[in-house]
Parts: sequence; structure tokens; C-alpha cells
Amino acid sequence: MARLKKVLVVGGGTAGWLVACYLAKAVNAVDPRSVQVHLVESPDIGLLGVGEATFPSIRGTLAAIGLDERRFLVGATATYKQGILYRHWVRPSGSPGADHFFHPFNAPSQRPGGPDLLPYWLLGAAPPGMLFADAVSMQSTVVDHFRAPKRRKDGDYQGPMNHAFHFDAACFARVLAEHGQEVLGVVRHVATVERAERDERGGIARVVTKEEGELTADLYVDCTGLRGLLLGNVMQSPFRSRADVLFADRAVAMQVPYDTPDAPIPSYTISTAQEAGWIWDIGLQRRRGVGYVYSSRHTTDDNAEAVFRRYLGKAGEGGKAMHIRFETGYRPEHWRQNCVAVGLAGGFVEPLESTGIALIELASYLLTHLLPGDTDDMAGAARHFNEMMAARYDRIIDFIKMHYCLSQRRDSAFWVDNRDIAGIPSTLQDKLTKWKHRPPHRLDFVTDLEMFMPCSWQYILYGMEFRTDLAPMRSAYPHMDAARDEFAMIQRAAGRALGDLPDHRMLVEQLCSEYAASSRGRASAAHR
Repeated sequence: MARLKKVLVVGGGTAGWLVACYLAKAVNAVDPRSVQVHLVESPDIGLLGVGEATFPSIRGTLAAIGLDERRFLVGATATYKQGILYRHWVRPSGSPGADHFFHPFNAPSQRPGGPDLLPYWLLGAAPPGMLFADAVSMQSTVVDHFRAPKRRKDGDYQGPMNHAFHFDAACFARVLAEHGQEVLGVVRHVATVERAERDERGGIARVVTKEEGELTADLYVDCTGLRGLLLGNVMQSPFRSRADVLFADRAVAMQVPYDTPDAPIPSYTISTAQEAGWIWDIGLQRRRGVGYVYSSRHTTDDNAEAVFRRYLGKAGEGGKAMHIRFETGYRPEHWRQNCVAVGLAGGFVEPLESTGIALIELASYLLTHLLPGDTDDMAGAARHFNEMMAARYDRIIDFIKMHYCLSQRRDSAFWVDNRDIAGIPSTLQDKLTKWKHRPPHRLDFVTDLEMFMPCSWQYILYGMEFRTDLAPMRSAYPHMDAARDEFAMIQRAAGRALGDLPDHRMLVEQLCSEYAASSRGRASAAHR
């Protein structure tokens, strides 16, 4: 029996530092008798934060590693996120009909003992013309008025509105690095990995660095990004492309200023559909992070940058655009022998629903809870890990494809091709067939394998104007008056929330100022 004593995370950034911190906290790495967590990162690889979005699970992750919320807001230049606003996904700009819909993070409201509101919305009990998300949640009203999801008095990562964060990835990695080393016992090596060598059984024996020579461990975590230096290049774990389903394979991005320093900050990601993809627009504390995700099969890089700059207008003048290439897919074997990938080294899905960091969180959680005490147990842990990650990727890809294949747009080949049945997974086709006659239900999903709960599928499905015909079942829903009362109550509650929740920018600046003041106080006390 060989006890697992040391884990080496290869690569920094969000993936490397998040998994290192989560693992170190879970195993109590500050105790020298416990599993030790080391991280090696190159001094030469720069990170550019163009504005990253997260999923509400990030709050639990940051709370679990003990990172103070105010410190996080300051260090990562973070803001709050309450959902995603989709513009022009259903139909092109200027067409008759709704030009946007909102995917809130709050679940639909339901009073204890009250009716499930979705069937009644489908049957017309909500106010005429009101979109599903607006009818069943007060969150769209909250974000329309630039309110924050919480109040100053709410505890760390708490608040009446479900929420996540936007932040600068490069700044976030630095905050995690400081916290990991100062508080959690992570040992950092600043060195460039030149190669990895395999042992006689085919696993990783060591990584060889330029500055520190050989680094060894019992388990190696590959966080080297799209290069997949360990799992892909050395361990030869194959990549399963899903480019046949999701066509986007390029992005062009830029950091741009606000029009004025006190401009309102939307507490949601803006996703605006374009001729060959979509543009993200994320508000951070002092700037916006904006990027155009597109398909190189349907446009050129030059045309994509022109579309992108038209969207930016004056804000993008003189700015240098960053071009990124990627392929949607994943490695079915995220974990091979004593090497496991976390983040882009294991797979990539376009950032439409903020899945990237959420997948890092999931991998960190799984790795921590499957971590074998005995290195001889590695194979069993790897099988479980691989099954869970592959299933999660497949379900995410179905969810994202649903955004595209339900569009009514016919203005470009990109949107026409997304409607082609050949590119729609059979698992998604089966779901959509069922939902023509009944709405999505929790029994349609396997909870432990899903990133998106049933209400998220509902918000997108009906935001995209999918039609579920409940008319033959109308007699099964006799509580129309009660449902109308519920819809009216939600609108009244939304009005009250506006008086209770502060302005988004004001709250962020207030919390950051409080942290700065407390830091000055601690520094002054330390010098006395």
C-alpha cells in the first residue's frame, strides 16, 4: 500500500489555482502530515482577463475555501451576475416580435401549496404578452433597474437573489494564488515546465522544469489549458470533437472602457446574436470585457472583427483585438493513471452559459471527493471521475445547442445550419419531442449529472418561443384564478424588491471601500 502524499498542479490561472485551493482546503494541506499540494506555473505565460462569467455554484466554492467576499471583489475587480440577457436570438434585429429574453438565476416562484406556474403560463393565465421568466420571477425587474442581488448587511456569498459573479480572470488567479499560499498551505513553484517523463507503468514519473529541475508527485493535475501538455501530449488521451454540433470555433475579444466612470453596471451577461455567432458583453468595475464568438466555417476572421468593432462603436476605437482559436469537445478520459485534467486541458465548450469555470469547480469537487488515500486505488477513482465528467459535458452541449436550433433566424447560413436535424444530438431531439405536449419536468433529468436545473431549460425553451400545446390537457389545470393571483403577487413582490435592494455599482464600490479601510486598519495595527 502506497499512501498518496503529494499532488502537483501543473499550470496556474483560474483552473490551476482554483483546484489547488479547493483541494488544499479539503485535505488540510497546512498540516505537514496531510496530503501536500504544490503548484508550478511559468513566469512567462501572461493571462489576459477579458471578462469572465460564472455560475451560481461559484459562491459555494469561494465560501468553501474561506475567501472573504470583499477581498474577492477588490482583488478580482468583480461584480455581481444575476443571469443572462439574450438579444436577437429568436429573430434578427428589426424583425417584428420580442427582441430579447432573460435567463434569471432565481428559480420560478411558487408559494407552498400553490400551483406550478409553468402550465398556467402556457395556458394564458399570466398577463398578456409577458415572457415566462418575467412572469414567474422578480429577477428580471431587479436587473432592469440595475439593482444588486444582495444588501450590505447580507453575509458573505448570501443574498435574497440567486447570483454569481463577473470578474477579470487574471486578477482572480492572483487573488487565489495569494489566498492559497497564505492561508491554505499551497506550495508554489515559479518555473517553466519543459517536458514530462513517464514511468515504467506508463504514468507520469516527473515533470522537468527549466528553473527547478525535476518535480515529482503521486498525482499530477494538468491545468495547462488548451495545450493539454500532460494529459494530451504525454498521456495521449484522445479528444472527442463536438464541432458537428456546436459550430463556433473562434473568438475575438477586447477590454473597453465605460462611457463614464459612474456608468450603471448591468448585473447580467449580455449575449447578442450576430450573423455567425454571438457577442458577450460583461461589466466589471472599471471596464467592460467584450468578445465575439463565431464560426470560421460561416465567416472570416476579418469579417468577424469588423462585426465586433461595429458593435463596440467608439468604445473600441484604437483598441487591439485579441483573436482566440478553440474547438468544442472534451477528452472522455479526463483522468489517466496518475494524471487528471482540470479546465481547458480536459475540454472546452463555448462560454454561452458560463460553463467553463463551473466545469473547473465540478472537476475540483470530484477530484477532492474521489481522491484515493492509496495510490493503488487510482484506477477506480479515474473511472468514476471520467464517467461523471463525460456525462456532464454531453448534457451541457445539448443545452447550448438548444439555444441555436430553436432560433427562428434565417438571415445567414450559420443560423440555417443550426436548424439542420443532422447537427442536433438525438438526446436533445428526444427531449424536444416530449416537450411539444408537456413542459420539462425534473424527472427528465439526472440531477447529479446536470449543470442546468429544469428551470434553466424552461427559461431558454420558452424564451426562444418554443410551443408546448397543453390545450388537450386544459382540464387537468383547474386553478386558473389561483395562478393569476400568484402572477400578480410576483409582480408586487418585484416592486418591493426595488425598494430593498441597492444600486449594483453603489454596493460593489461600498463593499470594496470597506475592505480597503479594514486593510489599512490591519496594516496600521501591525506597525504599532
